[in-house]
Amino acid sequence: MRTYFGWATALGSLALVGLAFVSGARAAEALQSGLKPGDAPAAFTVQDCTGPAAGTSLCYRCRYGAKPVVAVFTRKLDDSVTSLVKQVDAKIDENKQMKAFVVYLTDDPDKAEPQLKALAKKNHIKNVPLTIFDGLIGPPDYKLSKNAEVTVLMWNQSEVKVNHALEQGKLDKQSIKEIVSDTSKILN
Repeated sequence: MRTYFGWATALGSLALVGLAFVSGARAAEALQSGLKPGDAPAAFTVQDCTGPAAGTSLCYRCRYGAKPVVAVFTRKLDDSVTSLVKQVDAKIDENKQMKAFVVYLTDDPDKAEPQLKALAKKNHIKNVPLTIFDGLIGPPDYKLSKNAEVTVLMWNQSEVKVNHALEQGKLDKQSIKEIVSDTSKILN
């Protein structure tokens, strides 16, 4: 009986280790959304609501060329996104060579434009144009996951260096801090 109990305990321990391994593997399978480091960002057109080309359609990827860029793709405008944009805006004040823009992914661009203008005015966002992409899937070449509420891509010299993909509700103070810290990876 003692031998059986010993084997059962050993098998139970192995089962727990296996379960922990599978759970850890699932946790390691982070959400994939957007271009991967090493990829080249493609051109795409947005409607500029608050930037230097407000009221027109343009490609900020093209406009910024090989400069260091932070591109925030979001399907939601909330306090967390606003906080991220304000902190990126402040980073650009510290380092004028860096550029950024926000792409609001929506099926209702007419409703979104006044929201973006109000958000920029209320929060004194001056360095980060707020733009609209007509459609929730975003630019097809960017491969944004439908499960990502926010995807932040950073590139320099037309090469993606950083990708942060966040599911609904995962953009919090800690993730914002990490994203803003990662801007150092695109500055020369």
